[in-house]
Amino acid sequence: MIERRPFSSLGGANHGWLDARHHFSFASYHDAQRMGWGALRVWNDDTIASNTGFPPHPHADMEIITYVRDGAITHQDNLGNHGRTEAGDVQVMSAGSGIQHAEYNREPGTTRIFQIWIIPDSRGGKPTWGAKPFPKGERAGRFVTLASGKAGDDDALPIRADARVLGLTLAAGQSADYTFEANRYGYLVPAKGAVEVNGQRVDTRDGLAIRNEAALRVVALEDAEVVLVDTAP
Repeated sequence: MIERRPFSSLGGANHGWLDARHHFSFASYHDAQRMGWGALRVWNDDTIASNTGFPPHPHADMEIITYVRDGAITHQDNLGNHGRTEAGDVQVMSAGSGIQHAEYNREPGTTRIFQIWIIPDSRGGKPTWGAKPFPKGERAGRFVTLASGKAGDDDALPIRADARVLGLTLAAGQSADYTFEANRYGYLVPAKGAVEVNGQRVDTRDGLAIRNEAALRVVALEDAEVVLVDTAP
């Protein structure tokens, strides 16, 4: 089962400093048919103006992965963590029993991010934060695991969920394959470019909800950058 969710169909709100689009119900946007996908609860497509951002606010019991598409995001939390994550890099916050953080665009230009929330396997635990660069050249022509709670994904940022977040870059005409274990849910979004996934066209920032597919073949219709989440039901 593959269902395309065009970018134009997404919910969201433009707050001036923040133009947010939501693949799933979030904040004031509610759609009973889009409450999540497997353990994936939130996929926000955020455009953040220069020298603005999210002031300190709390989270608990959620794995929050930030994929920076353009610009950079600066993180600060009440545990003393502070870091700047730029385009091509990824940060992960395991909110655990509770954490308060702020996220700002301190750059001279616009920052664009995907923020992905995954429900953890269990509640509580010590909150943590980490970031890591993932050069796009290393993702050329193959899926690379960026964040994972799966055994063996030692090069990825750790999360506390039976899930993977993967990145892929393709030049026009190139293809890449991904194989799912049984009974998995997938959600794919091109950050840039257009691709064909098992024969289904997906344009920039569209969502593709995937279930009961043994494998994906992704073909780039133009130069493309793709993010895929693979989760338990």
